[in-house]
Order: sequence, then structure tokens, then C-alpha cells
Amino acid sequence: MPDSFEKYSLTWHVTPEVLGVLSINGKFENTNPAWYKVLGWRADEVESKHFLDLLHPDDVERTAQAFETIQTGRPIMGFENRYLHRDGSFRWLSWNCVPEGDRFFCSARDVTEDKRNRANLKNREEEARFREQFIAILGHDLRNPLAAINAATRMLQRREEDADKQQLMTGIQDSVARMSALINDMMDFARARLGNGINLATSSDVSLQKVLRHTLDEIQLAHPDTEFETHFDFADPVVADAMRIAQLASNLLSNAATHGDSSAPVHLHARDVGNDLVITVKNGGTPISTERLAGIFEPFSGSEPDSEQHGLGLGLYIANQIALAHGGRMQVQSDENGTVFTFTLPRG
Repeated sequence: MPDSFEKYSLTWHVTPEVLGVLSINGKFENTNPAWYKVLGWRADEVESKHFLDLLHPDDVERTAQAFETIQTGRPIMGFENRYLHRDGSFRWLSWNCVPEGDRFFCSARDVTEDKRNRANLKNREEEARFREQFIAILGHDLRNPLAAINAATRMLQRREEDADKQQLMTGIQDSVARMSALINDMMDFARARLGNGINLATSSDVSLQKVLRHTLDEIQLAHPDTEFETHFDFADPVVADAMRIAQLASNLLSNAATHGDSSAPVHLHARDVGNDLVITVKNGGTPISTERLAGIFEPFSGSEPDSEQHGLGLGLYIANQIALAHGGRMQVQSDENGTVFTFTLPRG
């Protein structure tokens, strides 16, 4: 063993990194025990071969070029290639090699698992992106035939006098409206996940009290058995996207009415706090578990839709994205006193 390694003999033997002293002729003069642990080769087997003979065929050319580079006196750092294992498989190694005279002192660590994990992550990211692109395309393409169904139903409804048929067509329009809402949720989800964010049409003169009261009226029609209480203490107008704020409030109120205790009222409060407008929606009922709270604003984080739920589990995710698009934030707190969702909107 060269003098350079005498003082580090313990490290030479116990390190998990592959170490070797490579000669100018392309053979290793010395190798440490990690070669056997990582690749299954004994020292005499490694040192009897030209190092290129142990490489994956696809890595030979570029590794030979790297060997030429190091012979000019330049070190090689973080160079990755595949070495043959005794069992016939290949392991990815990441090399650092430093020239010293006519020898090259080399160390490598096994990065096979890292490479595999990165490849798996890339595949999952590509699959997720493909799904989101598919959702965006599907949502876009469904809008036209759905609009045609809605228009045709309205025309027939104007001409039809039979009460039973009128009722059937009203049911069709209700289903179309629900499908349109689902498509809008899919489109918002896809835009947010694909990096484009939620679209805003911000106005500086939004009468938010009117927006919130109109939204509450719609939710009350859908949940006639739920009691709602409101308290507003803020100044209009507000700089915001009125439709998006209505969408956010609708998602929160609908969620509260659906999952809360039906004997307890749902509270909608909005007030100015310093330079912020704070909107809260509170309902009673069983507290949300800590595990669910941790990811409650993630898509599809809710329970599976049941017979009374017609959504995709995207309402809270989209509400959070709307808050972020306005420069605000969503928060949630849940205990035995109730569950409170809070939207904080900066006013300046």
C-alpha cells in the first residue's frame, strides 16, 4: 500500500466508500475491502483487470474520455458510471479522482438507490403532471357539450306545457349546473397544480357585504335545515375578485353545513382587523382529527363522497388557492368548541 494510505489504514479498511489507487496503465494497484462489499469482487480480481473491463458498455466511452482528462492533471469530481457486480447486475458509483504523479487516487460511493429513487420520483411527477393535464383537457372539452345540453333544455322548457316534463327538464338543468360546478373545480385544480395558479379578475370597488350575503342566500337554499348566523363589521369596498371570494365563501359554508352538527348554527363573520379583512366560518360537531387537519387544504383530503356529497374533495384546496392568489392565507382550528376556518385578506 502506498505511503499516502499508511496513516489512514483503519479508514482504508472500514470506510463504506470504494477506494483505489489507479495506475497510468488503467489498472488498480490497490483496492480496499469496500470493493467486495459493494461489488462482490476480491482485490486480486479487480486489480488483474483494466478498469474499463468492469464498466457497463454504455459508460465505457465517456469514462475513457474522463480518464484522458485526469491524465492532463485535472481532477474528476462527482463522475457517475455503472460498475459490474459479481452477480451480473450493475451498480451506479459516483467517483472523485485526484491525480498525483503517475497515479490517480480514487474514491467512490454507491449511488444506485439514490438514482433509483430519483427516477421513481421523476416518474411519479410525470404521471401526476399527465393526470393534471388530462383533467384540464377533459374539463375544457366537456364544457361545450354541457352548454349545448343546457341551452337545448331551456328551449324545450319554454315550449313545453306538460308539468311532468317541465319537472324532468328542471332536474336536467340542476344536474347540468352541478356538472358545471364539478368541471370548474377540475379546471381550477388543474391550473393550480400545473403552476398557472388560480385566475383572478381583481376589482378595486367590490361590495363584499353584498357578495357574501348573496352567497349565503344560495347556500341556504341548498341547506334549508341548517341555521346560519352572520355578523359583518368591515368597510366596503374591497380590492378583490368578487366571484372568487364568493367561491371561497361558498366552499367554506357548504363544507360547514355538510359536515357540522345540524343542531348547531353555522356562523359567517367578517370584520376588519388592523390592515386585514378576516372572514371566518364556524360550525359545531365532532372535532377534525389532527391527522386530517395536517393536510386539510390538500386536494382529495376529505372522506370519500357519500350519497349527500357531490363534489370531488377539492373545495378546501381551491379555497386555499384563492386565498393565496389574493396574497392572503387560510387557517383552520378544530376542537370540542367547533371548527373554524379563517381567511385573512390583506387590505393594503
